[in-house]
Amino acid sequence: MSYSVGQVAGFAGVTVRTLHHYDDIGLLVPSERSHAGHRRYGDEDLDRLQQILFYRELGFPLDEVAALLDDPDADPRAHLRRQHELLTARIEKLQKMATAVEHAMEARTMGIDLTPEERFEVFGDKDPEQYAEEVEQRWGGTEAYAESQRRTANYTKDDWQRMQAEAADWGERYAALIAAGDTPDSAAAMDMAEEHRQHICGWFYDCPYEMHQCLGEMYVSDERFKAFYDSVRPGLAEHLRDAIRANAARHPA
Repeated sequence: MSYSVGQVAGFAGVTVRTLHHYDDIGLLVPSERSHAGHRRYGDEDLDRLQQILFYRELGFPLDEVAALLDDPDADPRAHLRRQHELLTARIEKLQKMATAVEHAMEARTMGIDLTPEERFEVFGDKDPEQYAEEVEQRWGGTEAYAESQRRTANYTKDDWQRMQAEAADWGERYAALIAAGDTPDSAAAMDMAEEHRQHICGWFYDCPYEMHQCLGEMYVSDERFKAFYDSVRPGLAEHLRDAIRANAARHPA
């Protein structure tokens, strides 16, 4: 039995454009073509796609994924063992970093020294203190929290407006990038992810690539943050998370 590119995209939760790209670079070439020349994927193709997505989830660049999968000395069990080891290490790392993670959107609620009129002018109907107590409970003892408190305590109304304008401009450009069909591992998407990281570094606290990846995971796992990014463009939260991973992978420590 074989499946169309659309069916496989639905199974795997990827875009048709991504599957076309994998075919173009030789990473996942469908084993069959219909009489009309359309791609048809068999069970072995689906197995390979699963392996690809495992390694992509772990942040491996596409060229390294290809090298791993095409290694003649590796067998499927070896791949599973390797993925299990990598996932276990990643889980441990994320658990250790969790207490040091702070989201830029929440950081805006800290140390805001504005009059009620200025707060309404800057934030509209969004209450900047809404998550302040939760933020302090979760990250009050971290260096990132202290640094963000120190910086934001000195921000004026103009500073907050400029920061929000930068964020809004970034959001519009990222939404346009998705609309144009750019994949998260495209150069343009990775550049936008790097701009996002630099925005955090510039306005709130130093955000290394590892921390940025943790933030990307939170943008998807926490429904409030996911709703925030997806309100800019449906699917933006997941796209940004993947672009952050790809960007981190091209900046090895």
